[in-house]
Amino acid sequence: QGYGLSEASPIISANSTEFHKLGSSGKPVPRMEIMITDDDMNPLPVGEKGEIIVRGGNVMKGYWKNPEATAETIVDGWLRTGDMGYLDKDGYLYVLGRTKSLLISNDGEKFSPEGIEESIMATSKYIDQCVLHNNQSTYTTALLTLNSEALKKQTSHPAEAVKLIADALAQYLKGGSNDNLFPYRWIPSAFAVIEEPFSEKNGLVNSTMKIVKHKVYERYAQEIEMLHTAEGKRPNSERNLKVLGKLLM
Repeated sequence: QGYGLSEASPIISANSTEFHKLGSSGKPVPRMEIMITDDDMNPLPVGEKGEIIVRGGNVMKGYWKNPEATAETIVDGWLRTGDMGYLDKDGYLYVLGRTKSLLISNDGEKFSPEGIEESIMATSKYIDQCVLHNNQSTYTTALLTLNSEALKKQTSHPAEAVKLIADALAQYLKGGSNDNLFPYRWIPSAFAVIEEPFSEKNGLVNSTMKIVKHKVYERYAQEIEMLHTAEGKRPNSERNLKVLGKLLM
């Protein structure tokens, strides 16, 4: 297992037959430096989570004819990867997810959502896509696209479909089958059902089939805002029931 980016041609770190540690992305390749920093690029201690930045001869000079993107990404010779991770005491790198899609609670704690999102999609036959959101709020929310065919096999009633979805998310809370997998504060307390799947066609999935979260957040800003109202927080909100009514037709 290793870690790399096209901007670094592309290998940054890797496990080898001589040096390897399960769960890590290995040690830096020769002549490559890795540093973990805070938002202001100040170095963080060993074991502390932050942004992975790298420097070395294989790092690009910049993006072709895009000086603005280059200035944001290459700072004082360091490549800001936009990925979150940490280095252990032996110098092994652990990659945790994208800093730009981190969940941020109202007390400033940060958490990478990918593990939760992937688990929700893997364990629920009704949820096809899941994007979590928390930007300094007291609770986490979710935008969900659904497997309408699987839902139709269970019910034709929107209210019953809402309960199936809510029950799937509740499995990550106390007493659920997936209890203790993740801290409760990052499990969505409210969700909005999205009628149209995220796709390349609508620009919400990139060429590597990854959801482009900042575009999802922009497209569905109104829905996210609604999830922080009393009506929007209800699983059986008027909006969710209306969307499910269309999906179950």
